[in-house]
Amino acid sequence: MVPRSKTPSGLVLYDKPAGPSSFAIVRDLRDRTGARAGHAGTLDPFATGLLLVLLGAFTKEAQRFVGLTKRYETAVDLSTVTSTGDPEGEVVAEHVPPSEGELLVRLDALRGEVDLKIPAASAVKIGGERAYKLHRRGVAVDMPTRRTTVHELELLDYDGRLAKLEVEVSSGGYVRAVAEALGGHCVSLRRTQVGPFGLDDADPDQIIPPEEALGVLER
Repeated sequence: MVPRSKTPSGLVLYDKPAGPSSFAIVRDLRDRTGARAGHAGTLDPFATGLLLVLLGAFTKEAQRFVGLTKRYETAVDLSTVTSTGDPEGEVVAEHVPPSEGELLVRLDALRGEVDLKIPAASAVKIGGERAYKLHRRGVAVDMPTRRTTVHELELLDYDGRLAKLEVEVSSGGYVRAVAEALGGHCVSLRRTQVGPFGLDDADPDQIIPPEEALGVLER
């Protein structure tokens, strides 16, 4: 008999609401199914959208999903910069937002391969400890940069302060870092796609069989 911890096995496409952490979603699915569970790419508590959760024996395939590109829709307040790059941080700078022409120039400079500073409230380890834990304790850290490929960065709307953007970044890329490079912070962030998996197919009660999930991935 297969141990219950390895079954059910498969992939769940979960539309995460704002508030709970990615781990809270994973824990909920683990408790409901009785299977081991893990996600393939975290979402910050304030963020919403597509979270890939692997269940049971399928968790051993996690690395095949972690490296996928990710697409987001975000609203960026270009009048203020926060310590975390999102609404949960403290305001560290205020300035006059750019004109639309200036914003388009900034956007153009961020497309392609760029070096972006990793946000202070991130899971990156600094000296063996997660950066977000250091940030919560008020420990000042000079965060490193990470080479990120910004595949797509499109302006959907701009009212002179709030810019609505569609962004596609390589694995490990932070939209909050893009927002900071533009001179602002993310007010909202919604992940709409991870590799070939889209938000329209999200269903917390459906477990996609391993062979079907891998088939979509390979196509």
